[in-house]
Amino acid sequence: MRVSPAGETTFPYLCRIAAAYGLEEKALLSCWKGVGQRPRHEGGAWRWDAEVLLNAAGRRALVGLGSATEGALERALPSWGREDPKLGAQQDVVERALWRVGGAVVGAVAFGCRLCTARRTGGPVRVVRYAARWERVCVRHGRWALDADADQPLECLDVRGVPEVGVAHLRWRGVERRAVRAGVDPGEVFGLAYAVVARWWQEAYR
Repeated sequence: MRVSPAGETTFPYLCRIAAAYGLEEKALLSCWKGVGQRPRHEGGAWRWDAEVLLNAAGRRALVGLGSATEGALERALPSWGREDPKLGAQQDVVERALWRVGGAVVGAVAFGCRLCTARRTGGPVRVVRYAARWERVCVRHGRWALDADADQPLECLDVRGVPEVGVAHLRWRGVERRAVRAGVDPGEVFGLAYAVVARWWQEAYR
């Protein structure tokens, strides 16, 4: 069971494992002793940026269910190994799981490109991944991934008709490298650029 794309949250990976066994996610998650409930938006809808933390015993159980090695999952799932006091002690032998909001665990969360996911997993399923705002353009398929923490139905924007978006995305890599060499946080550079463009938008509507 392959993880996809890089930086995926643990919950959609669990959903794919459940589907492979012909189970609903809720049925699979019953294998772990859960703490809390899956996060919802204020309106009651499920949050797609929900994350599942597992204790050591719970992680071993997931390795057995999905067949991927623990090393592979550690590299692919940023929340892998994240601990929380509510999960109990490290030596706990009971498989435990804990619901969290992804943004509070690792960082900003966005939807993944379904076409890229299909190339790795065999099906265009919904995935959610940890990704900074400058990492969300899929140049191959012309899609711009949206935040996964918003209560709205869209996963991405189709930017195939706006090729300059892909060009800007590729040029950003050079900007990021220069920022690092200069000792500047790339996030600060992007934030400044974002603020400038947002100001242009505001002026355009006046």
